[in-house]
Amino acid sequence: MPYTSLRQCVDNLEHHGHLVRIEVPIDAHLEAAAIHRRVFEAGGPALLFANVTGCSFPMVSNLFGTMERARFLFRDTYAKVEQLVELKIDPMRALRSPMKYASVPFSALATLPKLVRTGPVMAGQTTIGQLPQLVSWPNDGGAFVTLPQVYTEDIRQPGLGKSNLGMYRIQLSGGDYLPDEQIGLHYQIHRSIGVHQRLAMERGVPFRVNVFVGGPPAMSLAAVMPLPEGMSELGFAGALAGGRIRMVRRPGGLPVHADTDFAICGTVVPEMLKTEGPFGDHLGYYSLAHPFPVVQVEQVYHRKDAIWPFTVVGRPPQEDTIFGQLIHDLTGPIIPTVLPGVKGVHAVDATGVHPLLLAIGSERYMPFRESGRPQELLTQASAILGQGQLSLAKYLWIASEQDDPQLDLHDIRAFFAHMLARADWRRDLHFQTETTIDTLDYSGTGLNAGSKLVIAAVGPPKFDLATELPADLRLPAGFSHPRVLLPGILAIQAAGDAASGASGESSLRHFCESYSRTASINQFRIVLLVDNTSFVGESLNNFLWVTFTRTNPAADIDGIDAFTHEKHWGCSGALVLDARVKPHHAPVLEEDRAVTQKIELMAARGGPLAGLF
Repeated sequence: MPYTSLRQCVDNLEHHGHLVRIEVPIDAHLEAAAIHRRVFEAGGPALLFANVTGCSFPMVSNLFGTMERARFLFRDTYAKVEQLVELKIDPMRALRSPMKYASVPFSALATLPKLVRTGPVMAGQTTIGQLPQLVSWPNDGGAFVTLPQVYTEDIRQPGLGKSNLGMYRIQLSGGDYLPDEQIGLHYQIHRSIGVHQRLAMERGVPFRVNVFVGGPPAMSLAAVMPLPEGMSELGFAGALAGGRIRMVRRPGGLPVHADTDFAICGTVVPEMLKTEGPFGDHLGYYSLAHPFPVVQVEQVYHRKDAIWPFTVVGRPPQEDTIFGQLIHDLTGPIIPTVLPGVKGVHAVDATGVHPLLLAIGSERYMPFRESGRPQELLTQASAILGQGQLSLAKYLWIASEQDDPQLDLHDIRAFFAHMLARADWRRDLHFQTETTIDTLDYSGTGLNAGSKLVIAAVGPPKFDLATELPADLRLPAGFSHPRVLLPGILAIQAAGDAASGASGESSLRHFCESYSRTASINQFRIVLLVDNTSFVGESLNNFLWVTFTRTNPAADIDGIDAFTHEKHWGCSGALVLDARVKPHHAPVLEEDRAVTQKIELMAARGGPLAGLF
């Protein structure tokens, strides 16, 4: 039976051994998040914090902590949603297999949200200060909602059908927000809520916002689902929840999800921006404090049996990794219908999703394939970077299906080997400068500002990939500890102070100018300049995280024997990436030591958290 409330979900998970209650007092300030991180890393159960210090509402986390549990949550409806996707791709399937798709009309009916007079969420009212004040990282600017469902409507076409439900960051306290009266609203570039806000501002009408917390798990997944602009997430949530989403009418305000646990209703204050953040975010760094819209709080509703769900974001993998896997499973088959010629796209979680995309396209036009250079792949790359949230990508590596039909986007080692053996740095590097990147990515020149790089490669292998250090390898002064990371990729440790200010750029250029095109270092296709080669070489994830979160392509890439021809940049030797920490980068996330010690003591034998991690 699909869940109609979070309480029903929690009780069912506990019954089936997927959830553990923690009865000892746990502080929402750092402690709950520290426990969550360890249990997630251990592949552990969902957690119900029944006794939250100084708060009357319990908290639950790690609901989506494993793929097994995520599929269990939607066990009665997931296959039906997949059928809806299949028919979206090929409507004729229903005629070819009528029995298989016999239940689809009922699933389709569930996609229609409905208005009702009241619901469980209207049972009680509270204030912002009485909600759980979750703080995940020591330098967070205040308490945040980490699983919000932010509901807005298009003033041109008000109503449920054209609404938007998104997971946009909500700051409950701290900074200059007036306690119990104001909260912060942070959303990234290219989000539908931004369109809604602009339209309201242009027409001079109140921009109303409702923040739902809790309810059936389908609502949380719907809030992160990258649906086409104008398509209501409430419809997707209804299909996944197995029933129409009920919304309570509110005279003079937006409707409220009847079955959510909490609803914060308010209006964005016109022309007011206040400092939001910092916040430990999903790239593994703090997103810094910046001016963002302010919501004037009008009411805070809650159910009688309300539970506050939360997650913790940080350096991947985290619980939002599972969201990404679910999204890929459901939307992956649609990609070829939206992007002709594209066979698949993989947003690499280890880099924080947006910094790195891997893709497989196709060179379908036979007369031109003999040229040996990417052609249609470049058209497909442009289409990918023009598609919704994929537009936030900073690096896009795209291969041709014809070169290896068995190439797997998720076998990252094999994919890099395929690309590095084929990409010609004289021709196959395509930069976009002075453009937009992810709001949370601080490798660029400012908020939302940076560059992109498309690497497209076709044809048979052209380059051998070195796997050992050349005997005659020599390094310039200040560079040391070379280490082979992957076939064709070499990391070199660079002096820490060389990355500061203009000297960082000059040291990169100096390194490249130290070699000629015949130098043995060019046996490697990519050379990384890093702060610590031991750390980068510990794991594939460390390599991915450091390389693609700490580089801005236009500023941090150079090459041996580099040239510019007709405004096209390339190099004949190794491609060199400066992946060191720069002064303008955001700080790396680290735990509070005292809290870490306390949690680890609680997890010792005989302690209240023993056996959880």
